[in-house]
Amino acid sequence: MAIDDFESARAYGRELLGGDLVRLRPLEDRDLVHLERWWGDPEWQVFQQQTVRPQPDGPAQEQFRRWSANDTAASSGFSIETRASGEFVGHITLWGASLPARSATLAVIIGPAYVGRGYGTDAVRVMVRYGFRAMGLHRIGLEVAAFNARGRRAYEKAGFQVEGVRRESVLMDGAFTDEVLMGLLRQDWEAQEEARSAARASA
Repeated sequence: MAIDDFESARAYGRELLGGDLVRLRPLEDRDLVHLERWWGDPEWQVFQQQTVRPQPDGPAQEQFRRWSANDTAASSGFSIETRASGEFVGHITLWGASLPARSATLAVIIGPAYVGRGYGTDAVRVMVRYGFRAMGLHRIGLEVAAFNARGRRAYEKAGFQVEGVRRESVLMDGAFTDEVLMGLLRQDWEAQEEARSAARASA
């Protein structure tokens, strides 16, 4: 993956934030009203925040602005749009990276109308690539509620492995449920990328 000439440098910049279905771009003001609505929707809060606590307008927008400021090496956040039409479909961020561990946490939100169409998995793949190649990360981790089987499958498709379980750490509907810890190391990601490239070449 080393950049060794002018054209490979251009290709790196051109391809870094693009996937098969989506591309990542800076947050725009017009995205915020959608993110605030999705973040505050009780039906989907249980997956994003593991608690239902709707808030008035404002706080969520400031939160997404902070996540997308991209003014520190420890975090990066982008809006997600489709490659086909440029339609805004979600937001993704890596946060909490620091030396010497070079480990960050991933979080993604996809608009309810766009769930189940492959956008989330593709966006995670692109952000993982950005984390390892542009941020110099060694490890990317995330947390997902045990009942969120769809989310877990999407992360597994992007290469994440189950690393552990926080037993009964989430209160939901008056009962406690587990939280699954997942992670991806750079060397595992590199091996998966080589396998994907080989599969595409032979197709």
